[in-house]
Amino acid sequence: MYQNLALLAAFLLAYSIFAGRFESRLLNGPLMFMLAGLILGPAVLGILQPRIDKDGLKILAELTLAIVLFSDAANADLKVLRAHEGLPLRLLMIGLPLTILSGWLVGIWLFPQVPSVELAILATLLAPTDAALGKAVVSNPKVPASVREGLNVESGLNDGICVPVLLMFLALLVEEQTQSPLALAMELVIEELGIGAVIGIALTLIAWLLQRYSEKHHWQTPMWSQLTLPGLAILCFATAQALGGSGFIAAFVGGLFASYLFPEQKHHLLEASEEFASLLSVITWVVFGALVIPRAWSSLTLNIWLYAVLSLTVIRLLPVLISLVGTRFDFETRLFIGWFGPRGLASIVFAVMILDYPLQASRTLIAVAVCTVLLSVLLHGLSANPWVARLARRDH
Repeated sequence: MYQNLALLAAFLLAYSIFAGRFESRLLNGPLMFMLAGLILGPAVLGILQPRIDKDGLKILAELTLAIVLFSDAANADLKVLRAHEGLPLRLLMIGLPLTILSGWLVGIWLFPQVPSVELAILATLLAPTDAALGKAVVSNPKVPASVREGLNVESGLNDGICVPVLLMFLALLVEEQTQSPLALAMELVIEELGIGAVIGIALTLIAWLLQRYSEKHHWQTPMWSQLTLPGLAILCFATAQALGGSGFIAAFVGGLFASYLFPEQKHHLLEASEEFASLLSVITWVVFGALVIPRAWSSLTLNIWLYAVLSLTVIRLLPVLISLVGTRFDFETRLFIGWFGPRGLASIVFAVMILDYPLQASRTLIAVAVCTVLLSVLLHGLSANPWVARLARRDH
C-alpha cells in the first residue's frame, strides 16, 4: 500500500512541478496519468499494484464525477447559452441527441447481435464530452472566445443531461427483463430524477441559508469556507443515492442552483472543490491505466476499434456540423468544434455504473467504452496544441 502511495505521490509531485513544460507540448494531465498507470502497473513494470475491486473503483469514479458535475454546473455561465449564436445551446439541444442517435445506428451496424436497448446505452455513455481532456483548448486564449466558452459550457452540462437519458434506457432494460409494463420504467426514471432534483435544490437552499446566517454573524473563516461547496456536492450525491434517487442529478441540480444563489462568491468557494476533483481525477486516470485498460485489452476486436474511431469522428462530427448550420463559423472552425469533443471521466463512470445491471453484452459495451476513452486521451491530447497553433496563425 505504501509503495503504491509513494509512487503516486512522487509522480504527482513531479508532474505538478513540470506541468507547464508538459502541457505546452503535445501532452496533457489525463494522458500522462493514464500512461503512468499503464507503464508502472501490472501490465508493464508491475511496481504499481493498486488493490481496488469493482466496488472501490465505482465509489472512486462516482465521487469524482459527482464533484465534477457540481463544479461544472456551478461554474456554468447560463447567459453564454444564448450568446455567440447560441453555440452551446445548439450543441446540447441538436448535436447531443443526434450524437446518441448516430451512435445507436452505428452500433446496430457493427454489433447486430447486441440488443438495441443496450446499444442505446452504449451510445449514451459515449456521448458526454470532457472539458478536462480538452483543457488545452478551452483554457487557451488563442482559441476564439466563442468557441472556448461554447465547448466549456457544452462539456459542463452534457454529463448531467445524459444521466436521465442513461437512466431511462437502463430502466427500459429492467422492464424488458421483468416483462413489466413500460410505465414501470418511466416511474423508475421519474422517481430517480424527482428525488435527485428535490434533494439537490433542498440541500443547496439549506446550505445557502446557513451560509448567509453565518456570514451575518461573522462566523466564517476563509480556510473553512472553501469546504462548503465540496461538502455540499458530496452531501447532495450521497443523500440522493441513499434515498433511491440519482446522486448525479442531485449534484448537477445542486450545482446549477448554487450558481444562482452564490453568484459573487462561487468562484472563491469552488476553488477547493475543483482542486479536490482534480486530485480524485488523477487517481481515477492512474487506476484506469493500471487496471482497466489491461483487463479490457483482450476483449478488443476489430469492430470495437472501428466503433471507437467512428465515435470520435463521424458520430460526433456530423451532428455538430448539422447543429452549426446557419452560423457564421467557417468550415474549419466547425470541424475544430466537432473534433474537440473528447470522451473521459463521465464515460468511465457510466461504464462502471452499467456493471450493476443485467446486460447481455456488458463485456462488449465496457470494452468499447475503454477503447474510445483510450483513443480519445491519446488523439485529443496530441492534436490540441498543434491545431490551436494553426488556428492562431490563420487568424493573424
